[in-house]
Amino acid sequence: MKQLIIILIALLSFQIHAQTTISGMVVNAKNQPIIGANIYLEGTYDGSTSNNIGEFSFTTTEKGTQTLVISYLAYETHTMIGDVSYMKNVIIELKEDVSALDAVVLSAGTFSAGDNSKVNALKPLDVVTTASALGDFVGALQTLPGTSTVAEDGRLFVRGGDANETQIFIDGIRVFTPYTPTTNNAPTRGRYSPFLFDGITFSTGGYSAEYGQALSSVLLLNTVNEPDQEKTDIGIMSVGATLGNTQKWKQSSLSVNGSYINLAPYVALFPDRNDWKKPFETFAGETVYRHKTNNGLFKLYGAFDVSNFELTQEDINVSEGVNFKLNNSNLYVNSSYSAKLSDTWSMFSGVSYTRANNKIHVINSDIDNVENSFHTKLKFKNRFSNRFKLYYGAEFFATNYNETYNDDAVNNANYGYTNNIAAAFTEADIFISKSLAFKTGVRAEYSALFKDFTVAPRLSLAYKTSSKSQLSLAYGNFYQNPSSDILKFEQNLKAENTTHYIMNYQYNANKRIFRAEAYYKKYNNLVKFDTSFADFDSAFDNNGNGYATGLDIFWRDNYSIKNFDYWVSYSLLDTQRNYRNYPTKAQPNFANKHNLSVVGKYFINKLRSQVGFSYGLASGRTYTNPNKAGFLNEKTKAFNSLSLNWAYLISPQKILYASVNNVLGFKNINGYQYANTPNVNGQFNRRALQPAADQFFFIGFFWTISEDKKSNQLDNL
Repeated sequence: MKQLIIILIALLSFQIHAQTTISGMVVNAKNQPIIGANIYLEGTYDGSTSNNIGEFSFTTTEKGTQTLVISYLAYETHTMIGDVSYMKNVIIELKEDVSALDAVVLSAGTFSAGDNSKVNALKPLDVVTTASALGDFVGALQTLPGTSTVAEDGRLFVRGGDANETQIFIDGIRVFTPYTPTTNNAPTRGRYSPFLFDGITFSTGGYSAEYGQALSSVLLLNTVNEPDQEKTDIGIMSVGATLGNTQKWKQSSLSVNGSYINLAPYVALFPDRNDWKKPFETFAGETVYRHKTNNGLFKLYGAFDVSNFELTQEDINVSEGVNFKLNNSNLYVNSSYSAKLSDTWSMFSGVSYTRANNKIHVINSDIDNVENSFHTKLKFKNRFSNRFKLYYGAEFFATNYNETYNDDAVNNANYGYTNNIAAAFTEADIFISKSLAFKTGVRAEYSALFKDFTVAPRLSLAYKTSSKSQLSLAYGNFYQNPSSDILKFEQNLKAENTTHYIMNYQYNANKRIFRAEAYYKKYNNLVKFDTSFADFDSAFDNNGNGYATGLDIFWRDNYSIKNFDYWVSYSLLDTQRNYRNYPTKAQPNFANKHNLSVVGKYFINKLRSQVGFSYGLASGRTYTNPNKAGFLNEKTKAFNSLSLNWAYLISPQKILYASVNNVLGFKNINGYQYANTPNVNGQFNRRALQPAADQFFFIGFFWTISEDKKSNQLDNL
């Protein structure tokens, strides 16, 4: 018995001596203790947690080289590899996890709408429920700061840039013809329905090196990755009808959306200032096919539309008016594939093709133009760590434009151009801490048409000034080829250029967001010509220049008043440019010095209704009065418009929707047209350029048939 006791004591003593004690302290970058951190040996149950002064201690029977793991919420997991006998009194410093929700975000110049965005200024629902937008995503974005009110055009004019300086991308691939066809003094609309999109990023400047051929702005539209269920959407409207269907399988899904718009019944009921021979009519169809692979997602997006109309518009120089007729067809196909190649590598590839054909008749002239455009992109991302991510890629643009002109004196005059652009880009996200981050990159492009090589550096940084606010700075150099209305006549030019400087402050807390952003833009190499309009006999050069500087303010609050959500946008713009046929530098006629927008939405539970309003106020725009000395020497009166909308839930899946634009009937004036020759008194007569209609009324019934019997089209209105 005595021998047995001795043996047990010896074994126990051996076991005790075989154990190793691991100890130390866990601290943060400020050498402050971290309480409750998890510490353990990888692959074992041996471990502990740090106490109220950050210390830890535990024993293990493991020997030799082991991996010690230290983790804590909101900090990067730390590993220490070595012999356990040396893991005594170690000091472990954990770094903040820069991917945490409260980390700094690079957001200068950018507004995002999407469930995955940390800096949402808009939600996807907002893009299509804004009263003045009439379901057009471009119309909703015009309520954001940085945009100018050009009511007769309808496109995006951003920070002193004209509409051609904003480019639109679907799933990262360029859209060459994003707007529906129109005529003078009649606003266009975005070509693509919000039915198929769930994320929008609108960058008013300083955007990523991934995007080029845009001087002022880029708009990124992302199609739905995965529909939540099968459903059918039916819409019957005062201007036409829509029909959509989504089918879903285990690894793939298909969404199809079609619409038919005919303004003939509406114009018959509400005549406008145009003499319509054939009111606007269009048929459009879109589809998205998605297929999930083991590592990625394949998307195929296609859109096709045909439009036609004919009208006679008043003209002070043509007593019988100007007859205008247009037939348009547009095809856009976009294919993309994104995949995760490994734990740190991912890739994206995409390609698009556009074919746009316009057949135009103006008085006695016939113009037939066809544009074929192609874009392909390949991009890689390498996440070295949460603190360093590297992106790089290449892309290729190809455009072929041909136009044939005929009138009483000219027979089959041909104009056009072919341009190929090759580009490469690289960019890095560098997170110093949760409070400080950088994005730096460069983009290089070669234009085969100009035989010119350009290099555009980009840089932005963000610093978190508190848990709820941050300060951001951005710099970028941007190039863009002249538009088709120039290049079809003259190719001996070079790319236009601008430089952006941006400073942004953002506060985001308690369902409230405030943004203030100051910027300066400098333009060089803008195209000029010496005739009233760009024409075959114009002399072109790149001697134009200009600047734009301003302040944009945005405030949104959906917390203070129950069921009420509103935002206020204000923009101050000072801009001048000398380009096109300008004789001197001046404020362009598409730029408003002051722009104010107020949008509100209120849900009335008892009435099962959402009511909304949108008010826009913009200072006058410049125009040239030939009866006075100077160029662009006067301004129109201020623009005012109040729009209202109402959505009533008849049942969870049936909605009655109505809206009216400019409900108070403000008599807005977009500009003036002057006679080509003076009257007997030596004065040039003029007429006001007014909207075709002061108001627009819309009513529609929308019905959704889905598996859950709850889904509806409120987020598509």
